[in-house]
Amino acid sequence: MGDLRGVGVTPSFNQSSVSNNSTPCEQVDTSGHVFFMVIYSLMFVVGLILNGFTLKVYFCRPQQLTTSSMTIYLKNLAAADLLIILCLPIRIADYVSSSIYIHQVFCSFGVATFYMNMYASIMFMGYIAANRYLKIVHPLGTHILQKVRPAHIISTVTWVFLLAMTITTNILLFLMQNKELTSVHNIRTCKDLYSDQFSLFNKIAHFGCAAIFLFVLASLVFFYYSTSRRLSLAQQRQPASSSNKKLAKSRRNMLVLVSVFCVCFVPYHLVRLPHTFLRSQCSLSQVLFYLKELTIIVSTLNVCLDPLIYFIFSKAFRAQLGSRKLFRTTQVPMNEGNNKDEQRRADECCQNQQEDIEAESSSVASG
Repeated sequence: MGDLRGVGVTPSFNQSSVSNNSTPCEQVDTSGHVFFMVIYSLMFVVGLILNGFTLKVYFCRPQQLTTSSMTIYLKNLAAADLLIILCLPIRIADYVSSSIYIHQVFCSFGVATFYMNMYASIMFMGYIAANRYLKIVHPLGTHILQKVRPAHIISTVTWVFLLAMTITTNILLFLMQNKELTSVHNIRTCKDLYSDQFSLFNKIAHFGCAAIFLFVLASLVFFYYSTSRRLSLAQQRQPASSSNKKLAKSRRNMLVLVSVFCVCFVPYHLVRLPHTFLRSQCSLSQVLFYLKELTIIVSTLNVCLDPLIYFIFSKAFRAQLGSRKLFRTTQVPMNEGNNKDEQRRADECCQNQQEDIEAESSSVASG
């Protein structure tokens, strides 16, 4: 999963800093690195603020949030986004530093961890879409993805699988690393650290990750199509029903999820496989490098867009935000009885969200 890098290389390339077996197409123009550093730095700050606040809402006062399978998937998605954000400083440091040790850490731990959390986000977005699809299209049944205990098990298995792949990748890279590269000037890409055996494993891993992405993408398209069709039929049968607004809202929420997924992850996967197999061609290496870097930026943008998903898919999350706003606007001198009354109102606000969900499901089923 190596990224192309021009570590310690400037646009005015010094031939004496290159090993004897280098070729001109390996010379990388680093003039765009400043742009990448600025963009990643901004995304790190904004993403850390947004996801830090999200995790605070989810985990600091969990007794006020209804435990449901949807909440579990949203919590895991928030955790994956936060871990992606924490990987960004390593990527930024690799742009800034010419140290071979920083480059090795980035190409092993940094890259593998970044992609592990990216695919965790992809898979949990798929679970969220499936959960919403079952709630709308099959509102009267309770399927395994909608149960709390199976949701915990599915989340745990997902993390164990991705973590095992990441650890395996790092171990194989350590064992199969190109031992001849001892100077930063000998390294222009993460691929330079790979032996032939690890390069083969890396390509197989690319195919596996692409298969996961395509499966989730196809599932999301199917879920949205089925949900839209189901809701359209319900609206046709109840043209004057008050539940039409809820039905339209559910369809709009599903569209937001699918749109965020496609905008963030489709461009990267369209470029990823050509970059892996064609970057050795001199005429394409530089173009593929910048295309891949730009699509990685778009993929990372997911950490700034996911809080929108938390807000529209979790009534408990919205209720928690509402109760916090209520407490901020009522911070005036009051006696103990008033304090208890305000607390009771906030608790009722959070408890009523489950009734709203059941009412929405019943309205869909009646269609």
